[in-house]
Amino acid sequence: MEKPALKTESVWDYPRPPRAERSPRRIQVFYAGMLVASTERAVRVLETSHPPVYYVPREDVRVEFVTPSNRHSFCEFKGSASYWNLEVNGRLSTDAAWSYEHPSAGFESIAGYLAFYPSKVDACFVDGELVQAQASTFYGGWVTSDITGPFKGAPGTESW
Repeated sequence: MEKPALKTESVWDYPRPPRAERSPRRIQVFYAGMLVASTERAVRVLETSHPPVYYVPREDVRVEFVTPSNRHSFCEFKGSASYWNLEVNGRLSTDAAWSYEHPSAGFESIAGYLAFYPSKVDACFVDGELVQAQASTFYGGWVTSDITGPFKGAPGTESW
């Protein structure tokens, strides 16, 4: 049976502060010829002006390819973020993913889950659709055909 078409979502209808919600969609991340993450148990975070970010349960990540980075950042909503390097077949992607090990109240559902930057891996897919990376070196949103913008992250959008 064919899946029903998804309705289009505008990032301008997403909430601020952001919301975390379970997603049954198939999420896949590839790097250096390997499937490094695959799940139908992701949590997506939705925030005004941003494409969704998909957080993958650690049990659904090939953790032998992931090592802690020295980088950390802070989100006013989710708390302190830790970053992760990805090394596969001799290829290294620095700070390819991040996580909230002890997130703020309201984001407990992403505790320990990994979110991958589409721009720092070879390919990310949502239900088989190739993801476009959010235009940004900081934000890691996943742009698919059912998400409309404009999106924060491109030059000139920092003040949105």
